[in-house]
Formats: sequence, C-alpha cells, structure tokens
Amino acid sequence: MSTEKDDATMDSPDHSDTATGDGETPAAPRRRGKWVPALVLVTVAVAAAAVTWVLTTIFAHKQESAASFTEVVELTDTSYDPAIWGQNFPIQYEQFRKTIEDTDGDFIAVTPTADDPREYHTISRIESETRAQRMWRGYAFAVDYTEPRGHEWALDDQRYTERTDERFNQPGTCLNCHASMPEVYDELGDGDRQAGFDAVNALSYDEAYEHASSSIACIDCHDPQTMELTITRPAFIDGIRKAKAAEGIEDYDVNRDATNQEMRTYVCAQCHVEYYFAGEGKTLTFPWDNGLTVYDEMDYYDEVGWTDFTHEESGAEVLKAQHPDFETWSQGIHAANGVTCADCHMAYSRVGAAKVSNHQIMSPMASEETINASCLTCHHSTAEEMRERVDGIQTRWQSSLNVSFTALDALITDITTAAADGSASEEDLATARDYQRKAQFIVDYSFSENGRGFHAPAYSISILNQATDWARSGQLVLRGVDVENGVGPAIPEQHLPDSDS
Repeated sequence: MSTEKDDATMDSPDHSDTATGDGETPAAPRRRGKWVPALVLVTVAVAAAAVTWVLTTIFAHKQESAASFTEVVELTDTSYDPAIWGQNFPIQYEQFRKTIEDTDGDFIAVTPTADDPREYHTISRIESETRAQRMWRGYAFAVDYTEPRGHEWALDDQRYTERTDERFNQPGTCLNCHASMPEVYDELGDGDRQAGFDAVNALSYDEAYEHASSSIACIDCHDPQTMELTITRPAFIDGIRKAKAAEGIEDYDVNRDATNQEMRTYVCAQCHVEYYFAGEGKTLTFPWDNGLTVYDEMDYYDEVGWTDFTHEESGAEVLKAQHPDFETWSQGIHAANGVTCADCHMAYSRVGAAKVSNHQIMSPMASEETINASCLTCHHSTAEEMRERVDGIQTRWQSSLNVSFTALDALITDITTAAADGSASEEDLATARDYQRKAQFIVDYSFSENGRGFHAPAYSISILNQATDWARSGQLVLRGVDVENGVGPAIPEQHLPDSDS
C-alpha cells in the first residue's frame, strides 16, 4: 500500500535527461562523500596514537616516580664511599660533587705550601672585621678564621687552618662536624658508634684525622637500606632529647619520633649548631638543657661553670660561639611555618619525573634559578624583589651588629684601662667583665651564625640590641654607676666662692 509521499515520488517526472527551460543541460551533481571516510580514518588514527602516547607517558612517569632509584649496587651500613652511592643515585651524586664549586664568589687563589697544599681558600673574616679578632684575643680564632665553603671542603679547610696546628692542641672532637663520621665511629668503636664517638673525642685532632677518609658523605644523613634521612651524630641525638625535654616532651628519640619534614632540618643540625667540649673526655655537647635561645644557652654555661677562654686584654672569662644556624632558625618565621633547611638550601627540582633535592647545598640567593626553586615556591614575587628583600634584612642586621661591635670593643678597652690604672674597684671590674662575657657571647653568636640575620631577622636584631645594652652597662659600672638601681656616682661637692669676694 503506497503512501501519499510514495505516490508523489512515483508520479514525479524524471528531469535528469531533459533540458532546462532555457535550453541548457544542468551540471552533474558533485561527488562529495568519497574523501570523508579517509579523513575520519586518519583523524581517529591520530587521536588514538595521541591518547596512546599520553597514557604511555603517564604510565612511564608514574613508574619512574615510583621507582626512586635503580639499584646498581647493594648499599650497606659500611658503604662509606659516596662514589658507590653515586652508582644508584647519579643525579644526586653529581650535585653533591658540585659542593666543591665557588657559589659565593669568595674564593681566593693562594700559593700551595708543604704545610698547606690548598690552591684556594676564602675571605678572612678577621681581616674583614678586625673587631672580631680583638674579641677573640687569646683564642685560636684570633689567628685564622675564614668564610665557610661547601661540604666538599669541610675536612680540608679544617685540617689546614692554623687553628688546628700544634700551638693550640685541639682535640679529636673537632672532627665530628668536618668528616664523614660513621666510618670513624665504626672503626674506633668496633661497630658500636656510641663507643666510637667517645673514642674519637678522647684523641688529639691529629690522631683523629688519621681515621678520616672523606668530608661529609651520603651515609652521614641517609640510611643505606631505606634511603630515609637519619641522624648519625650521638651529640645531636642527646642534645635534641634534652631540648625536647625542656619543652615537656620526655624520652624523645629523634630517629624514631621525628617526622620526615623535621628530619630535613635535623640532619643539618647535627653540625650547624652551638656546642662545647664537656669534661675530661672532651665530649661534643650541645647546650640545650634549658632550650634553644641564646639566653637559654648562656644560662646553661653559667650553671655548669663553662668558660672557653680568658680574654687576653680584659681578663674576662668569656664564651666562644660556634655557628648556631639551627638555634637561630628555630626562632624565626620560617621555622614557625614548617620551612626546613633543605627547603631553602636543597630545594626540590624535577629531573624527568623524578623529584630531587638539590645536593649541591648552597645559598638560595646564589642565582635567579635557586631563588625561583626555593623562595618563589611560597612567595608570590620576582627573583629580583626577593633578592632586594633579603639584602634589606641583612643590611639592617649588619647595622645592628656594627653598633654592638663598637660597644663591645669600647668595653674591652675600658676594662683593660681600668685594670691597668686602678681606676675601678675589683668588684666593679668583676661586674664589667661579666657584662663583657654576656655581650660578647651574643655578638659572637650572631657574627658566627651563617644566615647574617636572615634566619630569624627580628630575633637577631633584638639580641644584638641586648648585647649593646650590656656592653654599655659594663662601661657605666666602671664609671661608678649602679646600673641595676639606676644610681650614678656621687658628685663631688663643689667649692663655690663667697658672695662677698
């Protein structure tokens, strides 16, 4: 049964062969459809190939990211040589080797000698700041003290500094932060690292040095089986346990209790800290029983009766600060926000799909690239703006340090003069020397700390202000002022002439 539409179609005349009304034959219809299937086929093939490539790349990157390294050699607790670790971790090893480079621009070419084969060392800090040399008068640091260099130089720069020559009879304890110590501990302790630690402290520096094979190495910070960060220095294990106890946290075991993020600071804090050599065994000890501030450490030294040396000019019993980078950082804004040493000095980078901490270990201000990798992961700014910001912080600190140095230097002069000419009582001299001890420890602490005020800007300037106040107080004491009660010296009665004269 036909529909109306079918009937219309059937009845419709076929004009395909008839002429148009004007006598022309219409053109044949174009054949549009032949190239469409081919185009669709090519498009689908290209799309399928692209999707396959994307999926394959994602899978490969996931596999690369999941496999943190390719095990070429088996690492053990006695894999001391960094080159062996480098077979499994070639990227990190190549970066680690670059710690020998001059990233701060302060290498100075020198002529090697039989006593010192180095071809370079760095700028002398006691020549750049002569008041520091006077501050340490009577101590080894007044003889030789240069700017620090990368980890690859840590052992050589200690071995060949004049501070470790025979004049100063330094103990083996000095080695703890300048060599790869697990090997030394294992050898001297017959596998017991605590025993090895005690043994190396009891040696002379020259004797201890004979057991060192390299500067800081992979095994100092990483567990060779798991690659996790680990603490290998007994002094830090003991020190952080006491610091945590001061916070109310008992029985703290850093290798058991610290988070991975905390360990990214703690492995650095094994060495970048204030310390002293306690007892006859010269045991490397961190003075953290009362806490981590400069005042906590000063109180601790007073409690145990510790003095590093007697000042050659003033006779004051004073303290020598080391390099309290960790303690200073702990008082700053970065520490409060969970930013670690490694976040800034070993910033993450991408090598393929692998996320790698930069093992060259340098100042984040070294280049625009390092600023981008560290500062600008948090700060919404430019590299140039960040550099100006850091320069401003360090310039303000330098100004405060300069004021404090001037005050301390004046106090040393006044004590020395008063002791020589008898213009002050023994009681006042003792009080002034105590002010020197306190002021000098803070000035030394801030000067020797490697952040130049940046690690904790407000804290660093505030403690220098206190040092200046203490130094000026010492000067006032020598002039007869009762500083604690704000009472000045008695004013001699003046003889006035008679009104009739």
